[in-house]
Amino acid sequence: MWDLLRPFRDEAIARDIPVADVERWLGTARPCATLTRDGDGPVMGRFGGPLLLPADVPDPAHPFVASIDLAALPADATDLPLPPDGHLLLFAFPETADDDDTMGSVVYVPAGTAVTERDRNAWNSFDFEDEEAMFEAFPQGPLRATASVSLPYHHAVEFLGESGSGPLPGHPRSEELVEVWDSTQDAIAPAGPLQIGGYAWEEAIYTDPVAIAAFRAVKAAEAGRWDGPVSGDVSDWVLLADWQAGMDVEGWESATVHWVIQREDLAAWRFDRAFTSVFWNP
Repeated sequence: MWDLLRPFRDEAIARDIPVADVERWLGTARPCATLTRDGDGPVMGRFGGPLLLPADVPDPAHPFVASIDLAALPADATDLPLPPDGHLLLFAFPETADDDDTMGSVVYVPAGTAVTERDRNAWNSFDFEDEEAMFEAFPQGPLRATASVSLPYHHAVEFLGESGSGPLPGHPRSEELVEVWDSTQDAIAPAGPLQIGGYAWEEAIYTDPVAIAAFRAVKAAEAGRWDGPVSGDVSDWVLLADWQAGMDVEGWESATVHWVIQREDLAAWRFDRAFTSVFWNP
């Protein structure tokens, strides 16, 4: 990971950012898995395909996006305590919610579990034609994995109880360092449409999308639309997966789906406790 990040370090120092600031920023790097439909990496899942669920799992309320084969994911590909095998099924509707509802879900199917094929359109019980057309445009096909590295795309935190924002705590040069990452990432760790672990990205980013998702989860729980307990502390949350839906779905350009989960729920493999936040700038 450090070898991969050497071009970032060299560029940051060339821009006269103090070495100590650069090294502290590098200390935030996280491993992640980038999934694409091309390349020569191992197949680690697929976009779409048949929807296979255990008989006791209700039909999900959101469209089926992808399945991830955890047995094909190298143990060190992320820093997440994921199960060693089985499948993660990701569901989402790539549109923002006005009332802080979760816009998707995650289902974990342990290895060896009996499954049956479900109707992939069961989420659309009202037969909305526009939404069904959007779902039909979802990508399809095998996903190949590349072990990668991720640095923060955000550089600020919002001040609690007052307006405005400031640099990330402990990183006074965070905005400049994010600019360096933006200019060097393609050469170090090219982004793909789906990412497991790492840091969240979205268009026009300056604060952490995981913090925004955690805030929405708290609001949803307060309104009785999502089950608690829910922490409002972003350090209790982690990005499970990111989907750049705008790369794949025409008409949803700039849409990004973030599946986030509280660390204690992840440690207990309570993937039903994942919350899905969407950024979309139509």
